[in-house]
Amino acid sequence: MDLDALRDCLASAACVVTQTTSGLIVGLLLFLVAAGLTLIFGVLKIVNFAHGTFYMLGAYVAFSVLQASGSYLLAVLAAGLSMAAFGVLFERFLIARVYGSNVLMQLLVCYAVVLIFDDLVKMIWGADFHAMGMPEAFQAAPIFIAGGVVPPFYAGLIVISLLIAALLGLGLGLTRIGKITTAAAQNPSMVSALGINTTALFALVFAVGGGLAGLAGGLAAPVRSLTPGMGFSVLIESFIVTVIGGMGSIAGALIAAIVLGLLRGFGTIGFPLFTDGLMYVAMIIILVVRPNGIFGRELV
Repeated sequence: MDLDALRDCLASAACVVTQTTSGLIVGLLLFLVAAGLTLIFGVLKIVNFAHGTFYMLGAYVAFSVLQASGSYLLAVLAAGLSMAAFGVLFERFLIARVYGSNVLMQLLVCYAVVLIFDDLVKMIWGADFHAMGMPEAFQAAPIFIAGGVVPPFYAGLIVISLLIAALLGLGLGLTRIGKITTAAAQNPSMVSALGINTTALFALVFAVGGGLAGLAGGLAAPVRSLTPGMGFSVLIESFIVTVIGGMGSIAGALIAAIVLGLLRGFGTIGFPLFTDGLMYVAMIIILVVRPNGIFGRELV
């Protein structure tokens, strides 16, 4: 614990800008993963324990496409689209078989997928870590705000992540399929009674959820090491975001992810050995005050 360093940081505009930027990067990328997780739970009432695998595979797909094409934009798009397609296959051939089953059965199926794809990643890309490197488009001079350093890639990630979050919110709130999805999360029996093709809806939800996780993996790949099993820590953190924000709430996931990201950003200054613990403390406090999360509803 180094409260003096934290106090000095909060008194410095440069440090606040730098740590806020770092926290926003962590939080917004975590939101993209958690948004897919909470969307899937909100509509299907399925906790996708394999969600971190989509993130991991998205990162590796982006790495391979960038190596082959040299285009980071193409790499990120490939990561998102491939994981959206994988989400449909995952839902149709595996998850659809355990609808209505107990949570343990769902956990076993998802955990098997995690183990299988962790080993497949080792077979295809090797067990050693890989570094994508910074895309050429972002290899520019850093941006200085109030003396704080903001790398161009970080600024780009913040803008892209916020844009995706806005598009997701508008899509759910304004489009017909978005309204159907929102209605399904609130009252699934009503949607079925109206004759909506729930089979296609469930596949679409998994496609969106998987695609968001894949995008997050592709976007994060340049700033983190790629290793088999890298999705596990992201899965745990996205669960925390989902629980704090409220199971099934996209808005709650966004707020929770940003708060946790900032907590991590400044926690590395004041609590360098307890940064992860801060997230769990925050989760406990929120759940004591609001057992269903920030925007969560009573589960029925």
